[in-house]
Amino acid sequence: MKKQFCLTAFCCVYLAACGGGKAVKPSPTPPAAPVPSTATSKPAAANPQTAPTTSTKPGGYYLDDGPGDNPPQDIDGIPNAIPKKEPLLERANKPYKALGAVYTPMTSYQPYKETGVASWYGKRYHGKNTSSGEIYDMYSMTAAHTTLPLPSYVKVTNPANGRWVIVRVNDRGPFKSSRIIDLSYAAAYKLRFSSVGSTLVEVEAIDPNNAANYAANDAQTTTAPTSANPPTTPASTTATEVSPAIVQYFVQAGAFKSEVNAEALSKKIQSMEIAQNVGINSVYNGDLYRLKLGPFDSRQVADEAAANIRKQLNISAIIVNQ
Repeated sequence: MKKQFCLTAFCCVYLAACGGGKAVKPSPTPPAAPVPSTATSKPAAANPQTAPTTSTKPGGYYLDDGPGDNPPQDIDGIPNAIPKKEPLLERANKPYKALGAVYTPMTSYQPYKETGVASWYGKRYHGKNTSSGEIYDMYSMTAAHTTLPLPSYVKVTNPANGRWVIVRVNDRGPFKSSRIIDLSYAAAYKLRFSSVGSTLVEVEAIDPNNAANYAANDAQTTTAPTSANPPTTPASTTATEVSPAIVQYFVQAGAFKSEVNAEALSKKIQSMEIAQNVGINSVYNGDLYRLKLGPFDSRQVADEAAANIRKQLNISAIIVNQ
């Protein structure tokens, strides 16, 4: 997860860098709001520098963050952002410093595609200013990125289930080296990882000059809205929408009272390259930081990773799924 920082310090760092009214986000993790279906609905799927990489955390939400107390009844029915060409905000695209790192935002569209870990942020920031000066709405299709232009649009795909969304980037973050993008709660819900906090995704920047193509494509592939608590298996779908429910496998490598200890083991596992191309996530729940690796493509691959951890680190490792 992340180290706990004083909110005042967060604000000072952020205000000095960008002039916005938002604290530096510690990329949250979610609990039980509406429980989305694990069935997939659409196929298909961007962050430049590797300030978040291909490994970080699913799990319990950060401190007082999490889903809202009164979520909309039909989160799946919230439409994707509609890409369009917008003037960039000069003040929001200047180089800035956050948590000791210097970031240089893009000042024009550049092709960008990256695979890495996405997290989400919710009620803790709902109604507060974003880096663009807009008000953050956890039920809108938006995102935070360290260096993509503000505003801009990206397509985010969850390769574990094929679901994808289009979001408008209007904020900065996450300032965690293992994550590449912070999504709104609604976007995370539609990608089916709001209950685990983070997951591996593919992020692709949308060319504003060809934005109409994405809007048209989205209109053709968007499925009918479902309820906030959709059934695990859709009652009826068209031939192009049918996709089996996918079980995601994770390896839990430990449970700690101290986040520092969870982070230490996480770094050790990453340095030993025990598991490739998976998130290494510190999940806070039940008063413990549970270090998880995943998701893995199959139980067999997860078993192999668990065996490697037991052999190389001489610690227990168990398989969990969701």
